[in-house]
Formats: sequence, C-alpha cells, structure tokens
Amino acid sequence: MAFESLSEKLQNIFKSLRGKGKLSEADVKAALKEVRMALLEADVNFKVVKKFVADIQERAVGTEVLESLTPAQHVIKIVNEELIKLIGSETKEIIMQPQGEITVIMMAGLQGAGKTTTAAKLAGKLKSKGNTPLLVACDVYRPAAVEQLKINGEKQNIPVFSMGNNLSPVDIAKAALEHAKKNHNNILILDTAGRLHIDEKMMDELADIKKNINVNQTLLVVDAMTGQDAVNVAESFNDKIELDGIIVTKLDGDTRGGAALSIKAVTGKPILYVGMGEKLSDLEVFHPDRMAGRILGMGDILSLIEKAEAEMDADKVKQISRKLQKAEFDFNDFLEQLQQIKKMGDLGGILNMLPGIGGMNLPAGGLQPDEKQFSRVEAIILSMNVKERTDPAVLNPSRKNRIAKGAGVNISEVNRIVKQFEQMKKMMKQFSGMTGGKRKGGGFGGLFGGGKFRFPI
Repeated sequence: MAFESLSEKLQNIFKSLRGKGKLSEADVKAALKEVRMALLEADVNFKVVKKFVADIQERAVGTEVLESLTPAQHVIKIVNEELIKLIGSETKEIIMQPQGEITVIMMAGLQGAGKTTTAAKLAGKLKSKGNTPLLVACDVYRPAAVEQLKINGEKQNIPVFSMGNNLSPVDIAKAALEHAKKNHNNILILDTAGRLHIDEKMMDELADIKKNINVNQTLLVVDAMTGQDAVNVAESFNDKIELDGIIVTKLDGDTRGGAALSIKAVTGKPILYVGMGEKLSDLEVFHPDRMAGRILGMGDILSLIEKAEAEMDADKVKQISRKLQKAEFDFNDFLEQLQQIKKMGDLGGILNMLPGIGGMNLPAGGLQPDEKQFSRVEAIILSMNVKERTDPAVLNPSRKNRIAKGAGVNISEVNRIVKQFEQMKKMMKQFSGMTGGKRKGGGFGGLFGGGKFRFPI
C-alpha cells in the first residue's frame, strides 16, 4: 500500500516527540531531520523536501509552540497543515462547461500508465453524477487500445466512438464531437495514444488536437509506481501542452508514494483523482486533507463512509445492525457481513482509513485477512447446517469435526472462527450501543452517525 513505510516512520517520529513532554529547539530540529530522511526515502523530490522541512521548522521553533502545554501536538498539527498545503490545499474537480455545452476532456500519458482504463473509470465516475459521457478511441497505434476501451465502456453502459486505425486522431476527435452533439452527450473523453517515453511526435499530435478542437480539460495520467519519473513526465507534459490536472494511478500498489507528494509542488497542477485498484469503480476524488490524514495515521473517516455508502447494501447492513442490538446475530449474518466488507475492496486500504491504524505494522493474518482467509471462513460457515448457523451454541466437538471435513480444514480453524465470531458478536453489540445517547459517534458503530451504516471488521 502506498505511503505505508512513510506513514510508519512519521508516526514513530511523532511518538518519540510525544514522549518528551517539553520540547527544545534541538528536539524539533532532530525530529525534522528524520522527517526529511523519511520523505527522501519515500522518493519525494529533494527540492520539495527541502522547502517542506524549512517551512515546518520556521513555524515549529517559535515560542508559542515550544512553551505550550502540548508542544508535540503543535508540531504534528503544523506538519499536517504543511503536508496538506504541499499536496494541494483543497480538493479540485473537473471544471464542467455550462449546461447545454459539451465538456471535452483529453487524456494524455505514457504507455503503461493505465490511461485507457482510467478514461473508462473517469467516464463511469462522471456518469454516476448524472452526466452522459462519450468515450472516444483516438489511440490509432496500439491495436488493443480500441477494443479495451469498448470492453470497459460496455461494462459501464457507456458508448464508445471509434473509427478504426486509418484516420488521424484529430479527424476522429472532430467526428466524435459532431456525434456527441447529435446524441446529446455532454462530456467527450478522448483516449489518446501513449508512448514508451516522451517524444516530439506524440506531443505534436496532442497539440494538434487542441488546435483543432476546443479541449476544456487536459488531464495527464501518471503511474505512481514510477516514482520521480512520474514527476518528470508531468513536468514535461505541462511544459509542452499545458495541463489542467493530473490523475495518479496504482496508488494502491507497493509504491513509496513520493510522486503523489511531489507533483503539485513541481508542476503547480492539482491531482484530481487517484486510482486505488483494478476495478472500474476504483477511482477516487483526491482530497489533500484526507490523504495527509492517512499518511500521518489520523485516518480518513469521510472516505470510508463514502466507500461504504457506495459499495454496501444499506438495507442489509441496517438489518444486521438491528439483529446485533437484539443479540440475534448469527453465522448467516456473519457471512453476510463478510461479503458486504469484501465489496469494499482491499482491506488494507480500508484499515488505513481508520485513525491510529494507518502505518501500523499489522501482523500477517491479523487485521488484514486476504482472499484465501475469506474463502476459508465462507467454506466453514457454508459447511454448517441451518441449525448450527442460527444457533452456534449447539456446536459441540462432533459437529465441529464434521464441519472441518466439509470445509477441508483442520478442526482448529473451525474453533478459531467460532471464537472470533463470539468476540465479534460481543464487540459489535457494544459498538451498536454507542450510536445512541451521549456516546453517539464512538467506535466503529458510530462512524456513520444516525444509524446509517455500521461497519464491523
């Protein structure tokens, strides 16, 4: 997961500050030296790091901070504010044309950055807001590009305009614009050709499209896995064709994340979206304050709520919540809840949204179960009969042996799941009670206020 190592290092630095009580100027400088090293190791641009640390130091060594009752908290607050400023200050989204006009978005980027998939993801995102996007296949060089765009468009019920590989991208874009006018599409997304590296022909082609068509938004797609190369690519594209925004892909991968922290400072252009998975729904609006919260271990509750509301079945979750409050939660509900959580995607990403968990060195098989673990739990529950699922109290050793054989696991696995189920049942009963009265908002049960959602893990 991106930023995992950086997050862990920063939280360890802050932990050491909290343990000191009063801070001296030397304490702050020593901590900032470690912050500097952590950022450089995360592949953040060295010029960006130098300014970032200098800005924090200027604010953090003042009398008001060092002589306060909680100087460590002041320093952390300053780091959070400067980090938000570094990566964007405020959330930016695509600027749409007035109603009745077509917004033309041109996607640019190197080959392999995920541009074609991201174009489809973006179309789906904009469609969910009531728009009628049209995807346009302007990559006439890569044979699979047109077909890939069609497949992804079909999956989201979004039309794709293509004219084969024989016409120029400019002619295709012009024809697509006329098609959009006739068919009442209010957004045109041009999927242009990429290259293995930046070359003049590619830049000229993009510039040619912009000369012949009124492109409202030029978005660059960069791969977070390429580190500082992504920043260099963004700078080059911005110099040549003037960007309006950036989409960073593969931020869920095993990457240090430095590109995402450097791009805004180097190019001056905002990150609009980040790709957080392979599914077509895995494109998130980039919120600088929320990302800073994740990196510093403060969590990102708002994104967690939005993800839950988008992916989980509200009626089913409410039904399970009512059962929890009445102590009627059984293995059928346990299985249902696991399946609801699976819909939300990578659990590591979900846990990083919870305060205090991001950046923790979680034990394997502990808080981050993988697909195999989910499958074993499902197999064990599905090997139970109706009576055993609805009344776990009847699970004696002979029944557990039969269940273990049916699921193809050792009986110790069955015992572990039964124990976890009982612990979860107790925990969720406690959390469910936290949504009412004076304790409203506490624990997982209160995350979604007003009883909208309860999200057990």
